Amino acid sequence: MRFSALLLALALLLLLAACGSSHTTSASAKAAAVRAALETRLLGKKLSYRWIVCVRTKRSFAGSPIFRCNVNFGEPHIVRYCATLEAGQFVTNREQPEMRCGRDASS
Repeated sequence: MRFSALLLALALLLLLAACGSSHTTSASAKAAAVRAALETRLLGKKLSYRWIVCVRTKRSFAGSPIFRCNVNFGEPHIVRYCATLEAGQFVTNREQPEMRCGRDASS
């Protein structure tokens, strides 16, 4: 009896988690695409780094969501990039200075 109740509770939890995950998955996929584009740009400029982390902010630029990406160049030398994919093109605050990430990832 306890085992079947546990299985039922687990199934319900998995169902609820799956119902709300499409937005998260979409945001994660976009963050991964922005991260990959930033990585390609850095490697194209022959810059070496240790890691890149991109998180979506609540802001947008030209209708596209802005991601705050932190790049660790070592020792620690972490640089913040505001980035988005605007009409399929990778754009950062380096090309568009009016693009703002805000003070933190939740802004």
